Amino acid sequence: MVVADMSMSLDGFIAHPTDGVEHLVGWYSNGEVKVTGADPRWTFHMSQASAGHVRHGLATVGALLCGRRLYDDARGWGGNHPAGVPVFVVTHTVPAGRAREEGPFTFVTDGLESAVLRAKASAGTKTVTVVGADIAQQCLNAGLLDEIRLSLVPVLLGEGTRFFDNLTSTPVLLDGPKVIEGTGVTHLYYRVASR
Repeated sequence: MVVADMSMSLDGFIAHPTDGVEHLVGWYSNGEVKVTGADPRWTFHMSQASAGHVRHGLATVGALLCGRRLYDDARGWGGNHPAGVPVFVVTHTVPAGRAREEGPFTFVTDGLESAVLRAKASAGTKTVTVVGADIAQQCLNAGLLDEIRLSLVPVLLGEGTRFFDNLTSTPVLLDGPKVIEGTGVTHLYYRVASR
């Protein structure tokens, strides 16, 4: 299964114009329940409900798919993504000084479909999680996305990067939602019903 999973403002943005996400990730640190990613550098304290959501995601993810811009903006997550799984980066060129496959990162230069196939093969029976709006939109447009998970945050950003811009095959019908009410966030799960 290929799943897009993002925190989003009530008005549909996943980042401020300066790529800031500080208003969208407060729920990772607004509770008493400790959740540690596969890499112990990444520890969060959140509500019980949000902890269940995050633990489920960490337990079921087998690979990540992202674009080069997110990889660069996140500075390669310091060499290891918090989920601790292989990361497939869709890009036109391998970053200077990097190997095509280096640590948990594989730079895929032959297109989105190839990246999804490689990520699925790596994930096996687990989920491929898509992070980043542009790659999620491309997967949705190509009919490659099975589920959308939104962590809806009660903030209005007014501008920035929209999660659902540039859709070419609309309307897209969704089944759901499954709803998990956290503190300062509502987690919504939608299955893609038709493309």
